[in-house]
Amino acid sequence: MIPSYRHDFNSRFTPDKYERLQREMTSRCGMEVPFALCETPCFFPDGLVALMGEDGKALIRQLVENPEYRARSEASIPAEFRVPNEAAHPMFIQVDFGLVRDAAGELQPKLVELQAFPSLYAYQPVLAQTYMDVFGLDPKLRYFLSGLDSAGYKRLLQDAIVAGHDPANVVLMEVHPEEQKTRPDFLLTEKLLGIRTVCITKIRKQGRRLFYEEAGKQVPIERIYNRTIVDELERKGIVPPFDFRDDLDVEWAGHPNWYFRISKYSIPYLKHPSVPRTWFLDQLKEVPADLENFVLKPLYSFAGLGVVIAPSRADVDAIPAAKRGEYILQERMNFTPVVETPHGAAKVELRIMYVWLDKLLPVLTIVRMGRGLMMGVDQNKGMKWVGSSAALVSS
Repeated sequence: MIPSYRHDFNSRFTPDKYERLQREMTSRCGMEVPFALCETPCFFPDGLVALMGEDGKALIRQLVENPEYRARSEASIPAEFRVPNEAAHPMFIQVDFGLVRDAAGELQPKLVELQAFPSLYAYQPVLAQTYMDVFGLDPKLRYFLSGLDSAGYKRLLQDAIVAGHDPANVVLMEVHPEEQKTRPDFLLTEKLLGIRTVCITKIRKQGRRLFYEEAGKQVPIERIYNRTIVDELERKGIVPPFDFRDDLDVEWAGHPNWYFRISKYSIPYLKHPSVPRTWFLDQLKEVPADLENFVLKPLYSFAGLGVVIAPSRADVDAIPAAKRGEYILQERMNFTPVVETPHGAAKVELRIMYVWLDKLLPVLTIVRMGRGLMMGVDQNKGMKWVGSSAALVSS
């Protein structure tokens, strides 16, 4: 993206440095990272990242500040997972963009999806700094956004997640966290903030209060940093030990209802140059003849589960009528390969990560590099110079 940095990095890259990157990440995370680490970071011009940050803010506000959308999105929240005392806005939001070159040759961000759910807020700065350290990169390169530095970012996460409580009474709640690919982020969150990671199945309810067990004692939970995906609860047939509908004596660091309100469900309602044409499947008047230019997506799934690129008419027709409102058909964006690698140019998907306390703030980025049909690490197995990466920004 920035030719001088790109050429310098490629010319000085060695397999030994990449192996050191992997060892350093294992050491800093406290475990081996269970997904592909890209051999390279990406070097982005400040203006392009700033554009994506502003586009993402416009999309988020278009939804949150629209009373009509708020009313319509009530239908997106399953009755059994509707949590009371909903916050006025989401706390953690991710907006994913791909890059497409326009007719004038300029790169333009195009929305892939957005979600009001936490991402790798503790892991990603560690990955970016490890690239900087291992490869001896220019210290002027930045990976925090909005003028933040490491200390300011930590304070922001403390305010958002711990919010003045004793960290012992704050938990990161997940489904079988020891099995999750995102476990390195859980361990780094514990280290950064002093909170505990607790499996939802091990939480206990007494009256209006929730507890977890530590050293044989029942510890009260006052605040939950929620990483539990409802889709996973249902797929695994897990019945939580408490009812999400209960008026519990607990605070949410990121109210769960926003996971449904801002999601793939939102995309058909958005009006912005960065948004590809998108329809709910049950509201599609006519199936496009050129389905090879579209993507069929279930609304509530992660890591590309259930996504069909260039679906056939049979794929579309196979969705039962009762389930068609749970799928979208989205115009397929052909991302421009923009990163030069020894194995050919790679495409990038860049996630802008936001924290919304008193103001909506872009704070970090996540980069996924790929040469496959999809950008997730599972769709680029066996390839080199693809996978999880970091954006380093320079003016």
